[in-house]
Amino acid sequence: MGEHYLSFEDIQLKCEQLSDEYTIDEEKFYRIVEKWADEEVSTDTKLLASFSELLQVVSTEITCMEEHVQLESTCRLGCAFCCYFPIIINEMEAKLMVKSIENFPEDRRKKLEVHLVKYYEKHGEQLQPMMELDFEEDKNFKLKYRKSLIPCPLLNTDTNQCMAYEVRPIPCRTYVNYTDPKVCSDNLMPKETISFEFLYSEYMGALNEFLQFLYEEEGDTGFISYPDNLYKHDYLANWLR
Repeated sequence: MGEHYLSFEDIQLKCEQLSDEYTIDEEKFYRIVEKWADEEVSTDTKLLASFSELLQVVSTEITCMEEHVQLESTCRLGCAFCCYFPIIINEMEAKLMVKSIENFPEDRRKKLEVHLVKYYEKHGEQLQPMMELDFEEDKNFKLKYRKSLIPCPLLNTDTNQCMAYEVRPIPCRTYVNYTDPKVCSDNLMPKETISFEFLYSEYMGALNEFLQFLYEEEGDTGFISYPDNLYKHDYLANWLR
């Protein structure tokens, strides 16, 4: 007998159950920035630590939701079909990612730097028209981008692993499959997959409140230009270029 997977209808029912029964613990997010606001460390350290811990809370919250409705992800190491979607983030997140990568151990950071140079050399020409897709007005931009089969700049296509996994953006960590993994290999945009991207509002709300506190109370937002960096959005591939 083959392995049994949840159907699309099963997944929909569990999502409805989540919506009816589960309440996101917003305090989990705000406790982190409140803790770091009181630490006697540099502003840059506060920002990077808050960023890292908030991302982890997003992942933890997803686990809590999965346990509540008995969902188990079928995503596996080496499966990277979702790493061919366009990722849109704001400039503040991009700066937090880049600064975090700069703090990677030297060998790992240099390996990623070399990878990015080769990535843009290989995909730059094909990537350019994709970067010009209007992600705010074009309702089909995701499908158009997905059809290009251009991998994420952070994907090591030899191992199918993210080279900055712990600081990957919210869309990456909130996109999950709970049915037959073949739906991802057989469909550019499978309907069966789930996005928990609604957690972005809790994550970004806490980050924004922290930056606002630093801006108004301490007059120091480190390497972030607040609030300007909050409102400018672009493709991850453009931020990392």
